[in-house]
Amino acid sequence: MAHHANEDARGKPGNYTMMQYFEWYCPSGGVHWKKYEDDAEHLADIGITAAWLPPPTKGSSPEGTGYDIYDIWDLGEFDQKGGKPTKWGSKEDLLRAIKKAKDNGIISYIDAVLNHKAGADDKEEFLATMVDQNDRNKEVGEMHNIEAWTKFTFPGRGDTYSPMKWNYNHFTGVDYDAKTETKAIFKIQGDGKTWAKDVDDENGSYDYLMFSDIDHAHPEVEKELFKWGDWILKETGAYGFRFDAVKHISQNFIGEFVKHVRSSEGGKAKAFCVGEFWHDSVDALVEYVEGLGTQFSCFDSCLQDNFHTAGEQRENYDLRQIFDNTLVQRRPIDAVTLVDNHDTQVGQSLQRWVSSAFKPLAYALILLRVDGYPCVFYGDLYGTAGDNPQKPVSQLDDIIRARKLFAYGELNDYWDHPNCVAWLRKGDEEHDGCVVVICNGKEDGSKKVAVGKEHAGEKWTDVMGWHQGEVTIDEEGWAEFFSPPESISIWTKEDARGREEFKKKD
Repeated sequence: MAHHANEDARGKPGNYTMMQYFEWYCPSGGVHWKKYEDDAEHLADIGITAAWLPPPTKGSSPEGTGYDIYDIWDLGEFDQKGGKPTKWGSKEDLLRAIKKAKDNGIISYIDAVLNHKAGADDKEEFLATMVDQNDRNKEVGEMHNIEAWTKFTFPGRGDTYSPMKWNYNHFTGVDYDAKTETKAIFKIQGDGKTWAKDVDDENGSYDYLMFSDIDHAHPEVEKELFKWGDWILKETGAYGFRFDAVKHISQNFIGEFVKHVRSSEGGKAKAFCVGEFWHDSVDALVEYVEGLGTQFSCFDSCLQDNFHTAGEQRENYDLRQIFDNTLVQRRPIDAVTLVDNHDTQVGQSLQRWVSSAFKPLAYALILLRVDGYPCVFYGDLYGTAGDNPQKPVSQLDDIIRARKLFAYGELNDYWDHPNCVAWLRKGDEEHDGCVVVICNGKEDGSKKVAVGKEHAGEKWTDVMGWHQGEVTIDEEGWAEFFSPPESISIWTKEDARGREEFKKKD
């Protein structure tokens, strides 16, 4: 795994597994960092090695998730925007949780929200031009003075960590003119100021997303954000970043930020960096990753789309196509694979929730094969809250555990049927392998698999306990393995190393 600095406290590195440690409807009230701390041992036990945490930076209100970012330097330390802690907890809680996780072999990634700022301390008057919502390069009307919330003075923090105060020169656009009480996208005018050219071209230029849009071409901005990147890793003990909304941020800036953090003194040379470049075109994803000039990972939104489609089409979906046109197929080393996240969950902006029946199949596909760096969603392990709560994925902890214990060694595929596919992981010196069978049909699926003559006579069973009974490997090393309908099974020999961790299921 490129740039995965997992100094595993438990000796040799096993399989790396990331978890997105939050969902959109986690409770407010500053309890989340404590939950992460309390959960660290359990997460390590099932096989989680890294956690992507929600933005620890101060939002514009006590309920703010941090995507409504007010102050990058306030990690729940200063009395600003209605209180000291963030929605997730205090800075002390955060640091303690990151340390506890690290003591258990889990590294933490910071969610960096660098696209915009919200909750300004004051208004300013400046020249701006209204632009067309659907074509940001098209100006509507004349340039004129507007009054907008762009002045950030951080009265609660003062000059601690950084003396920089923000004003309209540090932004490219806003969405509200207080003078005329007009809601529209306004492009801020200034010497050489323009929308970033190296952003997604939806709506002409997708530089503007929300709130006060940061001008990454401004030298003071670049300097400040680079400084923050070094500081936050050092201050928290985190090991890398998940970058929010990168298709709205100058690609050049992201590339330079990553290079800076990896090369700076006291920085982390192996800082892992993954971007949220949410796109349905794999070519766009590949082009983005290749254009950064440094190793960078992206979430495989194309694979997530395939999972969603497979879930909707059920037995009419040909499982052999599941990896077609995905980032993990094209650039496995740069793909972070996922099933769902806080944006695709029910009720959210990119809602594309994978059906509960297909979820175990999707997780088997990202957790038990070779390619990609899998990310498990908090809402799938623990369920989601909100107006339309979703149940956790049944026995997801066991699928993750199977990755930790058995998903090693060479992979042999048996992809010869649209509704039932299987693969063998041969195992290695330290791990016994497994056979995974997944089936999206209405009847039991089965697959003949050659596990190897050296296994002749062994009895194998399903660690999930979803398929009862055992199979015996014949003298040629073959056996027929089964999966229940619309389900999965994970087969290992009865006395496989680590198998005792599943004993409660047998």
